[in-house]
Amino acid sequence: MGSKSVTKWPKQITPSLVEGLIYSERDLDKAISIFDAATAEYSNGFRHDRSTFGLMIRRLLSANKFVPAEDMLVRMKREKCDITEDILLSVYRAYARVHKPLEVMRVFGKTKDYECEPTAKSYITVFSILVSESQLKMAFKFYRHMRQKGIPTSVPSLNVLIKALCKTAATMDSAFRIFDEMPKHGHAPDSYTYGTLINGLCRHGRTLEAKELLIDMEAKGCSPSVVSYSCLIHGLCQSNKLADALELFKEMKSKGVEPNVYTYSSLIDGLCKNGYSLQAMELLERMTRKSLVPNSITYSSLIHGFCSEGKITEAVRILDRMKLQDLKPDAGLYSKIINGFCEMNKFQEAANFLDEMVLSGITPNRVTWGLHVRVHNRVVQGFCAEGCPNKAFPIYLGLRTRGISVEMKTFESLIRCFCKTDLHKAARILDEMVIDGCIPDEETWNDIFSGFLDRRKVREAAELLHAKLIDEFQNA
Repeated sequence: MGSKSVTKWPKQITPSLVEGLIYSERDLDKAISIFDAATAEYSNGFRHDRSTFGLMIRRLLSANKFVPAEDMLVRMKREKCDITEDILLSVYRAYARVHKPLEVMRVFGKTKDYECEPTAKSYITVFSILVSESQLKMAFKFYRHMRQKGIPTSVPSLNVLIKALCKTAATMDSAFRIFDEMPKHGHAPDSYTYGTLINGLCRHGRTLEAKELLIDMEAKGCSPSVVSYSCLIHGLCQSNKLADALELFKEMKSKGVEPNVYTYSSLIDGLCKNGYSLQAMELLERMTRKSLVPNSITYSSLIHGFCSEGKITEAVRILDRMKLQDLKPDAGLYSKIINGFCEMNKFQEAANFLDEMVLSGITPNRVTWGLHVRVHNRVVQGFCAEGCPNKAFPIYLGLRTRGISVEMKTFESLIRCFCKTDLHKAARILDEMVIDGCIPDEETWNDIFSGFLDRRKVREAAELLHAKLIDEFQNA
């Protein structure tokens, strides 16, 4: 399995010794070598057991080495070593981590082959993975299979079912029916149950009902967690009920519930969307004083807020702070900054951030294509409006080189500018415009002809007109 090892073993090798060596070796290849070296001692009476196999499987899974990990399971069966439920649970969770629910189902379907009868723990884990991955049709089918297999209902399994039903507005009422039935079957809803329902209500804009549920939760003796408060605060901010969100924020602190990054980020976003970016900044400072580390969402909200309020200098400071934290801004954030500078007619600063975005390796993809087209074209058009075609032209060339669409207005702006300074460049852009399938309007043609005539280049103007007339005749 691995490279040859020079591990020197004592006379008596035990699984606990091998397990300790594998555990302490941080390099996976070397850990595999230790495992293989121990295998070579089979002739001396040593055998791998479920502890050494289990540890090696977990190490492989943590490195996303799924095929070798499953090969280990086959080997365990071949060597008549019991495959425990915990080992299979680690496989399910590893596949869930990389968002492969179908692989989870495939491995779960092989439990009989591995001679490991799944308990309620395995069923609930797989059910939860399917719901988390929004495989709802498969999840509900799996839940029916659980019931047919005689897996008893429990608070954890019902919590997962409620979470599944909260995913869509159409099934929210069904989630509440199960919630209402829980006590009748001896299952007391816990803070996770309430939190799931509050989150579902907020997601579907039913914040008033969510607030009532929070009150009911406390009345039933179930203390709201930071998750419950944060979900409701986020929902209130999304519903533009900022005052209610701030009041709830004070309430949670008065009850000794410490806000987390998600709580602060939700409030910061709400403040920024309502034009209170400076107050949001104060909240950011308070957050960092409590040793809570802002994330990309926190910074994005502030950048969007400052840009919307025309406070571009503050937005750039936040962008710099974000980069110092080793968080990489995306195309959306750069476009906000670039557009902010364009709004202020600071096209050179906009071009600088355009260069920074390109140099940082942010390239157009299916989602961000339109963003790239808009910001690049806007900067080119801005330079042309200021009468700086020589600053606009390199960006235009970059557009063409990187395959980003050039807008009709960009072509027209460049031609209009270069007709006054460089007619040959204007003619070249006109050619590229036609090649790209953009038909010049009458004003663009007039600019070209006027440019040639103004410089007494009548012959060139005549040739161009002649070519145009022939082209129109041929296409008639």
